Amino acid sequence: MTASNSPPVVSRSLHGNVLVVSIDHPPVNALGVDVRRGLLEAIDAAQADAAVAAVLIVGAGRNFIAGADIREFGKSPQQPSLPSVCNRIEASTKPVVAAIHGAALGGGLEIALAAHYRLVVRGAKLGLPEVQLGLLPGAGGTQRTPRLIGAAPALDLMLSGRHVPAEEAVSLGLADRLGATDDVLGEGLAYARELLASHAGVRPTRAATALANEGAEASRSAIEAARKSTAARQRGLFSPLKIVEAVEAALAMPFDEGLALERKLFVECLESPQRAGLVHAFFAEREVAKAPETKAARPRPVATIGVVGGGTMGAGIAVAVLDAGLPVTMIERDDEALARGRSHVERVYEGLVAKGRMSSDAKAAALARFTGSTSYDALANVDLVIEAVFEDMAVKKAVFAELDRVCKPGAVLATNTSYLDIDDIAATTSRPADVIGLHFFSPANVMRLLEIVVPGRVGPDVVATAFELAKQLRKVPVRAGVCDGFIGNRLLAVYRTAADYLMEDGASPYQIDHAMREFGYPMGPYQVVDLAGGDIGWAARKRRAPTRDPRMRYVQIADRLCERGWFGQKTGRGFYHYEPGARTGTPDPEVEAIVEAERLRAGVSPRSFTDEEIVRRLMCAVINEAANVVREGIALRPLDVDIALIYGYGFPRYRGGPMKYADMLGLPNVLVELERLQQEDPFFWRPSPLIVELVARGADFSSLNAAAS
Repeated sequence: MTASNSPPVVSRSLHGNVLVVSIDHPPVNALGVDVRRGLLEAIDAAQADAAVAAVLIVGAGRNFIAGADIREFGKSPQQPSLPSVCNRIEASTKPVVAAIHGAALGGGLEIALAAHYRLVVRGAKLGLPEVQLGLLPGAGGTQRTPRLIGAAPALDLMLSGRHVPAEEAVSLGLADRLGATDDVLGEGLAYARELLASHAGVRPTRAATALANEGAEASRSAIEAARKSTAARQRGLFSPLKIVEAVEAALAMPFDEGLALERKLFVECLESPQRAGLVHAFFAEREVAKAPETKAARPRPVATIGVVGGGTMGAGIAVAVLDAGLPVTMIERDDEALARGRSHVERVYEGLVAKGRMSSDAKAAALARFTGSTSYDALANVDLVIEAVFEDMAVKKAVFAELDRVCKPGAVLATNTSYLDIDDIAATTSRPADVIGLHFFSPANVMRLLEIVVPGRVGPDVVATAFELAKQLRKVPVRAGVCDGFIGNRLLAVYRTAADYLMEDGASPYQIDHAMREFGYPMGPYQVVDLAGGDIGWAARKRRAPTRDPRMRYVQIADRLCERGWFGQKTGRGFYHYEPGARTGTPDPEVEAIVEAERLRAGVSPRSFTDEEIVRRLMCAVINEAANVVREGIALRPLDVDIALIYGYGFPRYRGGPMKYADMLGLPNVLVELERLQQEDPFFWRPSPLIVELVARGADFSSLNAAAS
């Protein structure tokens, strides 16, 4: 409740015969219970006041209404409900105008849809992003939107969750008018008075005719196409198909019956475990940016960036930086390598132009910020440099020795290493406080995860700078400590090891891949190996061989493939066989023969596994190692692990990440399974002390997230 001495979150003021209803609920005018109550009271007051001819709803501050109040998530709903507020607005006998600036998202747009007229000013963004939280618009959005703009664009809006700019909103019919200025109150009042002067009257959105104008056959075709594409592209997700079902109801049912079905489907989504996973991921993504160093230090200014290495990774990093509007200087060993690096960058932009996602002028502007050199001296004045050369310690140390020589004092020196000891790299320089890890994921201009790896002697302002750079690059930053593989690749190695054990024990690589795709991963572990290149993992295994614990079981199947030169897609053979130019492989009988031969060599009697057993083992391995990563302080909190695996490794977002998934399974159940598996292999399956401790005190991983907040 609003405290009695606080200003109301919804205020009313009469401007002539127009009642202005202003929402002022910082920071984003979220639809909390006080806002809902205030809107309802305002409509009732307008109905009862003969001096009021029309109502204008506006938002104070930077937004109209940015959506639900996240502080109410997980709490018992309070009255009035949002659907009842929307229905009361639409039922007003006096015209209601929504004047929109900033964000009108989710319930905020549903409020606007319930109004009779909508005006937007430039810079506004409208959307129904509930699908991202495992929900559907539950206050009439699935019924009013298709009636207003047609089934096809409504489905696109709701299934993508995208934000529509003001100009597109008008062209779609989502809004009626684009204001001439950014004075949302002045524009809204002028529009309301114009409507009154023309005796426009009320215009309930439920009576809008876009769905009818689209034609029943076209609408049915759009709904069926959305159902098919959703089943394929959003495989395993619950709410998208419910959205399609609700829009279909808008075509087939009277409005009030459609509303009733929408509410039923909304409750089903609300009760789905997917919602818990998606809500966790939503909040965790915002929390990962809050590292201790970002609170303790100010970032250094970064206006220019250098990239050492023009291969696939270096070029991708360069594109990510160019896309952020920053200039890039690329360093390569000779003119030929530099030309290849520039060509890699140009090909990315040429592809975007060909797909219509970038104009030729924008491409030219980006490339104008790109320069290259074969001399490290060209980096003398850059503010930050990112090394992206071959994953070899000697090579990287040589690069950092050069950077130490040429870079100006205060320049940040970053390495993109995936596995190597950054403390060791930093020791190569005379300025270890300036050295940090920025682990991008390929393709670096597309993948959103950025592991910010914090070595022991780095300055807090350098860590803060890395987080600020991630924001500029529109990346999701996850803070990681130094160890072999950091967070993501360390867990990937354990995931892969557990898969190898399953393969040698009797499951085929193709069954394992199928089981993990059904779980929700876009690719199975062996498809990933073939995509990344089997030689990369082979090199890592050989590097680790001298220090491998003798108690660790080692499966040699992948080594046998690599010895034949079967490195995956790039060689046409790996775990799968690839036709020339194909990116999708087919099972290979020769690989299955190698697997059988290796089982015989290792003295393993193969047995069968169900898909459920495969998933359970692989997830237990990842959860167990993730607990060790948190216990050792490599990850700040369990949620950092969750976001790393969601954004970098394809972990299904709707399951919330491995640690949220463990909580949803029940940590005691995970421990029982680990103890059972420990009977087979006491070394690999030893339960993490953190899991043992949490279960003993009746806690789970979420309690650690809360304690760190």
